[in-house]
Parts: sequence; C-alpha cells; structure tokens
Amino acid sequence: MVKSVRVVCAHDCPDMCSLIAHVDNGKVVRVQGDPDHPYTAGFACGKVNRDADLVNSPERLKSPLKRTGPKGTGQFEPISWDDALDEIASRWKAIIKESGPLALLGYAYSAHQGLMNRGLVNGLFHALGSTRLQAGTVCDTCCETAWDMTVGPVGGADPESVVHSDLVIAWGADLAATNVHFWALVETQKKRRGLPLIVIDPRRTRSATAADLYLPIRIGTDAALALGVMHILVRDGLANRDYLASHTVGFDKVEREILPKFPPARVAEITGLPVADIEKLAAMYGKAKAALIRLGEGMTRLAAGGQALRSVALLPGVTGHYGVKGGGALLLTAASCDLNYAAVRKPSGPATSRLVNHLRLGEELLNMKDPPIRALYISANNPAVTCPEVYKVQKGLAREDLFTVVHDPFMTDTAKYADIVLPAASYLETDDLYRAYGAYWMQWGQQAATPQGEARSNFDVAQALAQRMGLTDRIFTLPPHEAAKELFKGATGPAAKADPDKLFAGEPIHIAHDWAGQPFATPSGKLEFHSEQLARQGLPPLPDWNEDPLEAAEAAKWPLRLLTAPGYFQAHTAFSGVDFLRTREGKPCCILHPTDAEARGLEDGAAVRLFNDRGEIALTLRVSDEVQPGVVLVPGQRPTREAVAGTINMLCSDRYTDMGEGATYQSTWLEVAAWPAARQVAA
Repeated sequence: MVKSVRVVCAHDCPDMCSLIAHVDNGKVVRVQGDPDHPYTAGFACGKVNRDADLVNSPERLKSPLKRTGPKGTGQFEPISWDDALDEIASRWKAIIKESGPLALLGYAYSAHQGLMNRGLVNGLFHALGSTRLQAGTVCDTCCETAWDMTVGPVGGADPESVVHSDLVIAWGADLAATNVHFWALVETQKKRRGLPLIVIDPRRTRSATAADLYLPIRIGTDAALALGVMHILVRDGLANRDYLASHTVGFDKVEREILPKFPPARVAEITGLPVADIEKLAAMYGKAKAALIRLGEGMTRLAAGGQALRSVALLPGVTGHYGVKGGGALLLTAASCDLNYAAVRKPSGPATSRLVNHLRLGEELLNMKDPPIRALYISANNPAVTCPEVYKVQKGLAREDLFTVVHDPFMTDTAKYADIVLPAASYLETDDLYRAYGAYWMQWGQQAATPQGEARSNFDVAQALAQRMGLTDRIFTLPPHEAAKELFKGATGPAAKADPDKLFAGEPIHIAHDWAGQPFATPSGKLEFHSEQLARQGLPPLPDWNEDPLEAAEAAKWPLRLLTAPGYFQAHTAFSGVDFLRTREGKPCCILHPTDAEARGLEDGAAVRLFNDRGEIALTLRVSDEVQPGVVLVPGQRPTREAVAGTINMLCSDRYTDMGEGATYQSTWLEVAAWPAARQVAA
C-alpha cells in the first residue's frame, strides 16, 4: 500500500521545498511538491521531481568499500561497516598520537542541507580539535561578507513581500534556475497586475527572456552600473534625502567623491550597455515606490566581487526602498534564523584551531606543514570537481600517505581517491531539520524510505565515529529529533517561538520577522556607504574602477572570459546519478557566441579544447547568442567521466576575492580550439 510522507528537499537551493514522498513498501516511487505549503506551493523543480530516480538509482553505493588499487582508479572491495569504522578510528588515533589532532581535517558541506546531517559531522571534528574547514568560500563567503559590511548580519527582504513590490530586478540571479518559487511569485504578479521585471545578467537566461528590460552586462562590471544608477538618481532628484539622512552613513562622501566619476557615458563604456538602457534602468528604479532587488551570488565570484555586491546592495538606500514593504534587497535569509547552531556544530573542543580555506584544499593538502594533513574525511561534497585548481586537489588526494574517507551516495570523482568509501543515505532516507536560506521557512523532514543497501546517514556515522573516538558529548548519543531540540536552547527571534509539537509533526513554520522596513545590524545600526570595518582592512568604501592588474594581465594574454552558471537539470554533481536528468541537460558543454565560434572555425556539437596556463580540458561545443562575444559559458559542474576530458575548475585559480576570501571563478581567461580527433579517441 502506497503511503504519503511529508519531507523536505535537502539539495543546495534557497527555496527549501516542502515535498510529498509517495512510498510503497519502504521504497520512494514518486516525489511531488507539497500543495499545503504557502511558499513552495505544490510544485518542485524539474530536478527534484526526479528524486525518486535519484534515491533508487542503480549507481548508488550499496556497502562500505576499501581501496585495493592505486588512488584515483576506483578499485575497491566490499567490507563491513564495523570493519570500516574500526579502521577509521584506529588510523585516526594513531595519527593523533604521532602528529596531534591538527593532522585531521573534516570536510562536510552543502550536498545535504539538513542541520543535523551537515552540522554534526562538523561537530565531530570540532570536538576532536582537528584542523577545521573554512567552509563556503567556493560559494558564498564573499557575498555574505559584503552584505554584512553593508547591511549587517541579518536577512534581507522576504521574497513573499513581492506582492507589494512595484518593480523587481533580478541582478545576476537566474530565478528560473536557482529560485523557482520566487520566480513563480514574480510571474504571477506580472500576469495579475503587470509587475515589471528587469534582468541584469551576462547570459540571456530563461528569466531574461521574460523580462521587460534585459541588460546583458559585461562580466565583472556590476559595481560600475550600480554607481552609474546612483549618479543618475542624484542628478535627476530621485534620491530620497530623508531616508539617506536618517538611515544611512557615508553617502555624502560617496556623492561628492565617487559618483561624479560614473556618468552614463563612462558606465556604458565599462559595462557594454547602451546609455539609453542605463538611463531607463535608473528612471524605472528611481520612480518605483517599492522596488525589490534579488541579488545573485555569481556576481561576487571574481576578484572585486565584494565591492560589486556592496554597490548593488546600497541602491535601495539611495531611493529609500529599504524602508517599505515589498522593497529593498534579498541576498540570503539564513542570518535571521537565530538558532543555537553551536549545540550541534561545536559541542566541545578548542574555541579556535587551524583553518583550511575550502577553495584552497589542493594547496593545503600539498603544502601544509607542522603537521601536514594526514587524514581527510569528506561528506556531502565533491571537491575533485568543485574546488578551483582541481589539478592540485587531485594531486593532493593522490598522496599515498593521506588517509582519506569519503561518505557519499555515489562513487564520485573524489571517492575514487579514498581509502575507504562509505555509502550515504539520501535526505529521503533520513530525519532532519531544515531552514531555508532564500525564504523565511523552517520545517522538520522525516525519513520516508528505507536506506538503499547498507547506506547510513551522515548524522548516524558521525555519532558512531564519535563513540569510537571516545567523545562523550551528549549530542553524540541523541536521536535526530532530540538533537534538533538542542538548537532551540538559547535561540532567539521567530524561530525560537516555533511550537515543537507542530514543528516535529512536519508542519512548515513561518519564521519571517515583523519588520517595518529593513533592519541594519552594522556597527552604526545604519546602512553603511562608509564602513569602518572595511577602512580598517585598507579597502575603499566603494570602487573607483581601477582595473585589477592581475585580471588585466590575464585578459591581455587570453581572448575569452569564463562565465559559470548552474545547469537547468545538472546544477551540480549531486544530480548526476539520474540518467534522465543527464540526458535532458546534454553532454557537459561550453557555449560560444557565433562570432567567436566562426572565428575559430568551430561548429556546434564539436569536441573543443579549453585551455590556459593552468591546464586544459575538453567539452562539447554549443554555439548560441545567449552569451556575448568574448565570453565562454560553462553551465553546471559535472563529473569528469561525463565530459570529453576534465572539469572546468581545472582552469580556475585559487585566488581570493576582495572580501571574505571567496573563489574567483569568473576571473578566469582562456582560449578555445578544436580538440584533435586522435585525442578524442584516447579520451
């Protein structure tokens, strides 16, 4: 008999969909949107609709495995869970005895968004006193730092307030791909009352095709456009002087010293946009009463990414849109879910420890000393694909003296380098608590299905290893729902007021703050055009558009600039276990404008070589005018086995952004040429 179980999507996405899993005799046979959820509204994206295929994939790992061949070759034999866990604990204890706990590194990230399954792995290594992962630098530390230096560590606008907006700007955010439920709200408001939509993006995305105004901005020039809009707002008397005086600091200096340098003609030269479109953008924004900017994280994944986001996030302060419902800006919401995360993530252990920056894993595996990293534990991530300078990551993982454990549902590129591989349960096979990072909702997701084979959850394995390592913290003995209750001890805000009976029954809990306008959690308590925190770091309040010398040197050497973006059906490798989705997405590809393809004698569908000083890869070429000349777009992050050869992050530097020590994927220049036929056969 088929039963229905309310679950929560654990994939790395801002929406955090409430779902209904249809289960027959312990097996998920269908996943659909939860019709009773007010925000996710009864539908799921095209990827999650196939999660029954994902959880039942024949490619799932069924038992623990032990390496039998050279690292990277994927040669393993089955072993029992007890043998695997005993060996892990034994090796860790020996390494700690010889080199201390800093020789261990735990690496858990975002492929499972559950607060228990992601958090307790980090809690294990925190309690052990190991070297710690500075997580998120491959993704959001730059944008978060820039937001915090501008607005403060607090959530942005509620996406559901778009019903009060009179203009929406998707700035560097492909809503149809990465924020589909907010996109549905925008589409509904467009149909009902003609809500105008502006899309600013280097790629003509699916969202852009529905825009009232689409601005195909040059990569890395978002700050110049934002400052140009400010210039016009001041020039045309559209700045809200009362709001600026009462709710912001430092605008007078920006107005006096920076904005005169960004007249429309100069902004057009920098951004590649027509002056008329820049003027139209500023007029539409300045005349709106409640304009909402949905900020994308991609604009910050380059050398000056922090200044880009700061500039755009300041715009609602010039117009006063931060002060009205339906106005302001939304980057993330998680900072306003004030739970006691330390109860799970930091149960014991030293307050500080040595850090490894997420994006420099390869560098640190090769060069960290006193002690070197001798043991690595990876769950819910695939760094052999996702980290910059993948050649370094692969070389580090190939060290015979590095004891590596990977806990994953599939045999990933990273798992092939492991000494022990553990089969992981999916979110449909685990209990966990979730909070959205792009909306104000929290929900308990219960286990719907029996784990495939011998798969065990991240939470369960973290507890088993903690016990073998002699850790006595109470959190390592609690079942998931009891452990989740620890998060509410000392919590503040709407999340702390959740009714536990309703929460653990699976009812979605709305945790939106009752704000009269955007609050600011900066040191001044105001929106900071001038940030003392940045000044102490030697950073200017806003950019003066002096070209970065390293970027200029790269651009002079290589003719094409890289743009990365999520794929519509293969956003990242977590979905690669579903053959249907792989087929829908197509082969891993790069996209060139017809002008660039013709100049290189390249045809649609050909295997092409992408290369720069860091190496080379090969992908299938698509020719399309969805990108501008001079740009090569690579959608999604795909396993190397699916590509002609390699993965795009082999060509990306591990250089830091200007704020937050984030990744600079978009600060990559390269060339594209034909991939020789002889090498195609070899690949």
